[in-house]
Amino acid sequence: MSIAPLIDIDAYAPVKMANRVGQLGVAKANLGFLTTFFLSVNAGVFIALGIQLAMLVTHTATSNLGLNALVGGVAFTMALVLIVITGAELFTGNCLIAMSFFARKITGKDLARNLTIAFIGNFVGALTVVFWIYISAQWTTNNHLLGAKIVIAAIDKVNMPFSVAFVRGVLCNALVCLGIWLCFSARNNLDKILSLLWPIACLIACGFEHCVVNMWLIPMGIILKGNRFVIEAAEKVHGGNLDIANLTFFKGFLIDNLFPVVLGNLFGGIVLVAGVYWFIFLRQPKK
Repeated sequence: MSIAPLIDIDAYAPVKMANRVGQLGVAKANLGFLTTFFLSVNAGVFIALGIQLAMLVTHTATSNLGLNALVGGVAFTMALVLIVITGAELFTGNCLIAMSFFARKITGKDLARNLTIAFIGNFVGALTVVFWIYISAQWTTNNHLLGAKIVIAAIDKVNMPFSVAFVRGVLCNALVCLGIWLCFSARNNLDKILSLLWPIACLIACGFEHCVVNMWLIPMGIILKGNRFVIEAAEKVHGGNLDIANLTFFKGFLIDNLFPVVLGNLFGGIVLVAGVYWFIFLRQPKK
């Protein structure tokens, strides 16, 4: 009597997850420039659309702010679902492939190349959506209240102290990479979606800093600050005059926000997640 083969439908164990991440790191390192770049542009587009959705569903909230922040986080999860299932290249998520570097499966040059291309492509994709959303006039929704929320959020980000932006960046990308790490336990797309939901919702609800989100949100705020109706709506929400002096592309965005946030994202993803799980599962102990 023959015995039917056992079909394993359980989630992959952490050791297997670590090996799968290591293999993916090698595959990503071997992708061609144009493939990596255009997949990165896609990821930037998805992130920008995700944060636009999060802004839309929360822009009228005046009470239950914690619950509304969670709703925005759940909405934003759409972006990571699109990225993971379509195979797009996200700068923050790709920090996880540092596991392959620590395991000596790829070189430091390979890792730096992938992250650099992903960063540039994400930036291009996010700025493309700035143009699309502006032309679409969606920011005029609800008597310009949606645009007002974007401007207020952008002002808060460019006026954030360096240490705050850095630590929020660390926490953000630790959650992004943990969400993607959980996806390596999945056997189907539904598993991946459920794995992403809570880590990604958490980072948005808690107000942590994601550099690619800011590549869309702050430039969008910079453009909208020139619209009188948006500023009037924002000042009504804020309850007084807004200080938009630092809402600039070079100093406010690139220097005061993006620089510390990128450093924090790199530390959170490469050290706290990739480094820790490499040490636990892939490190070869000395004999």
